[in-house]
Amino acid sequence: MSLFIRKTRLLAHLLRGAWTVATRFPRASADARHAMNRAWSLKMLALCGMKLVVHNDSARLDAGALVVSNHVSWIDIYVINAWRPTPFVSKAEIRHWPLIGWFAQNLDTVFIEREKRSDARRIMQELSSRLERGELMCVFPEGTTSSGVALLPFHSNMFQAAVAAGKPVQPLCIYYEDAQGRQSTAPAYIDDLSLKESLDAMLKAGPLTAHVYVGEPIAADDRRTLAARAQEAVNAALETMRGPVLAGAADEAPADSKPLADARDAHGAQA
Repeated sequence: MSLFIRKTRLLAHLLRGAWTVATRFPRASADARHAMNRAWSLKMLALCGMKLVVHNDSARLDAGALVVSNHVSWIDIYVINAWRPTPFVSKAEIRHWPLIGWFAQNLDTVFIEREKRSDARRIMQELSSRLERGELMCVFPEGTTSSGVALLPFHSNMFQAAVAAGKPVQPLCIYYEDAQGRQSTAPAYIDDLSLKESLDAMLKAGPLTAHVYVGEPIAADDRRTLAARAQEAVNAALETMRGPVLAGAADEAPADSKPLADARDAHGAQA
């Protein structure tokens, strides 16, 4: 299939998603919105040539937790939503991206203006309030994207929300694998790449697998300790993904992993 046709199908899917959010979300329950979001995200991955495999999903928390993940690409958001829809903290610039920014605004994203130090307090209060209400929030504590080969240092600021709310942190590790079973950096949205160039590189890379490793929940009384423990957990998961767990998943998914097709069938809903 040509690159043009694949991009056309992606655009059609984005437009269908926009129609769903605009017309069906206002009348839908929270559970129904999550099901539609997850089904749409799964389809998004499929159109990008990806399947999803989730490891250690038995550790998943479904309420009142700060989810923290390594950050490789813009598509990380759809990988996480295909696993379990979770609102994000995102840089304010994304609000102005065509369609994607509109989606973010309508899916409870919290936007932060990183150049304004005063904005951090507002974000912290909103995150704490949401966590106290039993909601989930996801942040990328590296603060930017990387190739995914190694972690960047975790900034501790956002972890204060979990400390203040008395809620746990759930570490998450995203790892992209190519058809040969090697780590792929094709999805990486780094350096001076444009969104178009990033999408082209990913579509040309061939079949990819997005692996999500769900870490055990952690807690601590101060944000720096919490950030350090979360970084250790994500780094350990990254090394695990390069080892026996990934090797086993290449032929047969582990017992607590969910391949893309199974996950879609489990929900049935299509956005």
